[in-house]
Amino acid sequence: MNVLVVESGSDRRSFPLIDGVDFRSCLMDELADAVSWAEVLLFRTFETADLRGVWPGAENLRWIHASSAGVDRLLDPVLRESPWMLTNSGGILDRAIAEYVAAGILASVKKLPRALARQRERVWEHRVTSGIHGRAALVVGPGSIGREIARMLGTLGMRVEAAATSERPGDSEFSRIRNFRELPSYAGEYDVIVLATPLTDASRGLVDAAVLGAMRFDAGLVNIARGPVVDEQALCDALGSEGIGWAVLDVFEVEPLPDTSPLWDMDNVILTAHLAGDSDDFAERLWALFEDNLQRYVRGSELVNVVDMQAGYVRR
Repeated sequence: MNVLVVESGSDRRSFPLIDGVDFRSCLMDELADAVSWAEVLLFRTFETADLRGVWPGAENLRWIHASSAGVDRLLDPVLRESPWMLTNSGGILDRAIAEYVAAGILASVKKLPRALARQRERVWEHRVTSGIHGRAALVVGPGSIGREIARMLGTLGMRVEAAATSERPGDSEFSRIRNFRELPSYAGEYDVIVLATPLTDASRGLVDAAVLGAMRFDAGLVNIARGPVVDEQALCDALGSEGIGWAVLDVFEVEPLPDTSPLWDMDNVILTAHLAGDSDDFAERLWALFEDNLQRYVRGSELVNVVDMQAGYVRR
């Protein structure tokens, strides 16, 4: 069996010895020339590229594994209609992302960005801040990441509900699961909305001017999903006109975020460079997940984290 690992130039690694498995690696711009050799393709890079011209040469391919939980960057029309299996890395990012969300919410309500700015200016400023105990959070996207976020926010005393593609009964993590297509009608009920949904046709542009206009003036938005889930211009308008109180943003419509974006200069915004899922053991976690699935594949067993190509995510 031939396994081709697509890597970034700065993050290459050796591969384990597995009977009957031959590993090779390539860079993204080498993939078109190398893909015909592969039965299994592992993306260990977050680089993006238009792969529609690559797939016709993948004559031996049967299975693709993505190193992220979201697979929107791979799911072009050719791949959607292919007979191949696609798996993601859901589960290995959950804890790190939940910690990021909790840190971002606490930093925002405690006004730490403003305090750090005053520290650099050597200005002693006392301000009254708020807390999160007893406050209401809505997690849009009750997948494995969304559920870990809910568990962490719950331990901090928040009341957590969810929104998904359809309304359904609550469960151990969420007291209620609402239909996110109706988000403008209930967005104002929450102190913070956390976006953890995959980017699909249904979620693209979900948080628009109508949703932002319905949110409380002191509420916050956290986006660790994908940038296009939010209408970025509408968000800039809402943050600049006291439409909402604050935002924590790890993803953007265009990445890297252009230096002309007004988000850079907003003191009620925490923005980071798509790092919410990063942790020092990410590579080990990714490889452990992939190797487990590879052993399943060799045995002919069912794989974990299989993506529904039409839905764009793993159905739980």
